[in-house]
Amino acid sequence: MPINKENIFDAITCEKNIYNAYKQTQKGKSKYKSEAIRFGKNETHNIKFLRESLINETYEFGRYERFTVYEPKERIIDAPQYIDKIVQIAINNVLKDVYYPSFIYDSYSCIDNKGTHKCVSRIRKFMQMGKRQYREEAFVVKIDIKKFFYSIDRKILKSILTKRIKCKKTLNLLYKIIDSADSISELGLPLGNTFSQMGANIYMNVVDQYAKRSLGIKYYIRYADDIFVIVKNKKEAIETSTSITSFLQERLKLETNKNKSKIFPLGQGINGIGFKIYTTHILLRNDSKKRIKRKIKGMKRLLASNKMTISKAEQMLNSWKGHADFANSYNFTESLMAKSDFVYKDTKGRLRVDINKIKEGE
Repeated sequence: MPINKENIFDAITCEKNIYNAYKQTQKGKSKYKSEAIRFGKNETHNIKFLRESLINETYEFGRYERFTVYEPKERIIDAPQYIDKIVQIAINNVLKDVYYPSFIYDSYSCIDNKGTHKCVSRIRKFMQMGKRQYREEAFVVKIDIKKFFYSIDRKILKSILTKRIKCKKTLNLLYKIIDSADSISELGLPLGNTFSQMGANIYMNVVDQYAKRSLGIKYYIRYADDIFVIVKNKKEAIETSTSITSFLQERLKLETNKNKSKIFPLGQGINGIGFKIYTTHILLRNDSKKRIKRKIKGMKRLLASNKMTISKAEQMLNSWKGHADFANSYNFTESLMAKSDFVYKDTKGRLRVDINKIKEGE
């Protein structure tokens, strides 16, 4: 159904949307978890019960399960219960239609048909345009927010939501999800929540609009909590950095990471979004190279001890290769395979594992 401010809640709770949200949770590994299996054994009844609890406003958010991930960096994940995942996906499916039109074009994180590669391409294009327009005087402003997800002020987020959503039932449902984080901390959105990504973009859209409308910045791009701006000279870079930093602190209560936030000449290239970006080419970041070397070194040991399957290893390798192929990384990839005797490239260019080489090394 067409979404408008009067029927958001009906769109969220309609039978088709709840069912589609459930089917989305059945993709990937999550469908094998005990909660998902139990729910699926009587899916018709469970979907009906869940939908009725939402409509009657008797739905209550469950507890979180906490765990830690270490790649690409150490982070604490608070994952919701299976039913709560269905609810959040159902909400996101509708909020996309509500909020996507309000987002600036150059916001790239967790938005359909966007992502890291398109963001990097856009940054490079802006760098090229900036260099043509501003010549050697061009400067880059890079702003990184300190502990972004853990620092989001939930009260401010609620107030932002009321600007666009007038439906009380929808707001009450969103507040239940937002307030569920009270059991974890005073600030922030849980990284394991599906809604957290949407909530973060809604939150940061405030600074996006400020940068584009109030400051009139032409070359502005944001990926999650990373902001990149290209301006005509150092003086404007200092002014722009100061203005955005002050706005983040005063309006959104967010602090910038002083070690990662900086201004520098455009010619130095931009180190961000997993790559080192120049006007003429794109390179892999050194930490990305170190990470894959470390993974491959441990991979051989895990394969030899049957603690990792070949399919899992090849999935990891080709996921990395998809990232690496976007950059000018041919020589690095070839040298990596030369040093890793059990990894080879098949006729279609995919990375494969030679199990015989693993056995030879035992």
